[in-house]
Amino acid sequence: MPDSQDAETSGEVPHRIRRLLRGPRPEAVPTVVGTACTLIGLMDIVFPRLRHSRVHALAELLPGAVSSLAAAASIVVGLLLLMLAHGLKRRKRRAWVAAVALLPVGAAAQLLYRHSVIGMVLSLVLMGVLIRYRAEFAALPDPRSRWMALANLVVMGAVSVTLGLLIVRSHPDAIEGSPSLGAQLEHVLWGLFGFEGPVDYRHGADYTVGYSLGALGLLTVATTAYLAFRPEHPAARLTPGDEERLRELLATHGRRDSLGHFALRRDKAVVFSPSGKAAVCYRVVSGVMLASGDPVGDVEAWPGAIACFMEEARAHSWTPAVMGCSETGGEVWTRETGLDALELGDEAIVDVADFTLSGRAMRNVRQMVKRIERAGYQTRVRRAADLGPEELEAIRRAAADWRGTDTERGFSMALGRIGDPADGDAVIATAHKAADEGAEGPYGDLKAVLHFVPWGRDGMSLELMRRDRSADPGMNELLIVAALQAAPELDVERVSLNFAMFRSALARGEKLGAGPVLRGWRALLVFLSRWFQIESLYKFNAKFQPRWEPRFVVFRNTRDLPRIGLAAMQAEGFVSLALPRLLRRGPRPEPRPCAHRQMADGQGLQQAA
Repeated sequence: MPDSQDAETSGEVPHRIRRLLRGPRPEAVPTVVGTACTLIGLMDIVFPRLRHSRVHALAELLPGAVSSLAAAASIVVGLLLLMLAHGLKRRKRRAWVAAVALLPVGAAAQLLYRHSVIGMVLSLVLMGVLIRYRAEFAALPDPRSRWMALANLVVMGAVSVTLGLLIVRSHPDAIEGSPSLGAQLEHVLWGLFGFEGPVDYRHGADYTVGYSLGALGLLTVATTAYLAFRPEHPAARLTPGDEERLRELLATHGRRDSLGHFALRRDKAVVFSPSGKAAVCYRVVSGVMLASGDPVGDVEAWPGAIACFMEEARAHSWTPAVMGCSETGGEVWTRETGLDALELGDEAIVDVADFTLSGRAMRNVRQMVKRIERAGYQTRVRRAADLGPEELEAIRRAAADWRGTDTERGFSMALGRIGDPADGDAVIATAHKAADEGAEGPYGDLKAVLHFVPWGRDGMSLELMRRDRSADPGMNELLIVAALQAAPELDVERVSLNFAMFRSALARGEKLGAGPVLRGWRALLVFLSRWFQIESLYKFNAKFQPRWEPRFVVFRNTRDLPRIGLAAMQAEGFVSLALPRLLRRGPRPEPRPCAHRQMADGQGLQQAA
């Protein structure tokens, strides 16, 4: 009798053999197929002709036009397969259909033009694998947008010109004379439009070059026209019905999460649980399905909403991620989905009953506020419903004019609007200073604005901070103190300030006895603060002696973090990969049973103006 270790070891070999015989795991098939599609696409474009093979001798019996058409088909199919490879890796159904249709054409071109039996067999084998695992390629298409047509024209045009020069030079023995680079480029440009250029060839090579250039030009025009004229889906928005359901959930459960009201952004998507008692709001950015904050509604119904969210991500092959969820939210997300969580930073929360300007810790804030008040500034803290239409309009225009960037920033902790009739419970704090006669600005005596959104029935969350650049420093501190002092009259017991990314690392890294790794990490964060206000926002929040509540990012695996980080920066408005506004209108896919609407634009982490 072998011992237990030998028995275990002997049982592993048959198991591994059976696993190999069964082939790759289904979830790994799209990645393998996408990589194989890339390699075969490159073979179709650059693989040399095998002029000394038996197939070459047989192909010589065919009409010359067949070889020329096969040459053009080989290049076109190769380019299309390269374009489809990423879609296959993401399990896109349309990419699968196109690849299955193109691979037989590529196989024929490999045989008739390049005379490669191996290339033909590899193309057919890949087609067989695609058909065998067709169930794995069921992802729905991504949101459509018109600007992709222009991007395709520019990219494909550049690729076509580059490949065209290679095609023109691929028959050096058949070229008449020694045409210059300019003449060759002119020949390529004329050939892409289907006309003869200034370069002459012998031995019938002009047909092969002409067909190949014409095919490249046709491919560029056809793909651009398809992207430009394909039917658009209507741009998705939070419908009035969705917004009403979310407001009902917030009225009952809004006290749980300070970010709950930001779910009411009208350019977000929302999925509701089957019971309708919970919802998850999200946006799709660069293939990342980005949720923000905790699910809205009853905690007991969160798993149902999360399941619908994950179902929608799988259906479109999007990468699921959550930005800025609380510790409770992170625990539910990781438990229900198997995702992982990483601490992203801390939210600063001030309990109104404990706030005071007295004491040594508040001396700097106290002195700054007193100095500004002596300079003649006055503050007003009111509900948005108590402001008149003209004053609200002036505040909206001032906030837009004082914005420091061309694009509105924010996504997970921004509402994106001020003074909407539906947001009458929002709180607006304004700073005013009477100007000298004849020197009044375009917004009268208005110098700074803070906008707070409701956080349940007895809290509010800071959404926006804007000030006139000509005003004295300290406007934000002045208005936060004014809002905290006026909070009891507004029946507000707690106020959420800004979110400080990597706050714990900054705090621990500056303490006595911090290790070299922690000090190095803090030094990197301080360096990055030159662009992203990491350290300055932490220090600004710390002035008010808040309590810190951790916030987390939830992700599928570590290798997704760079992609999620880029998507989050795009959503927050720190990075823009879009074309000009005129070309940037992006429609969205039709809603599925669990998904109601898709986000279009985002606004991000609360930050000091």
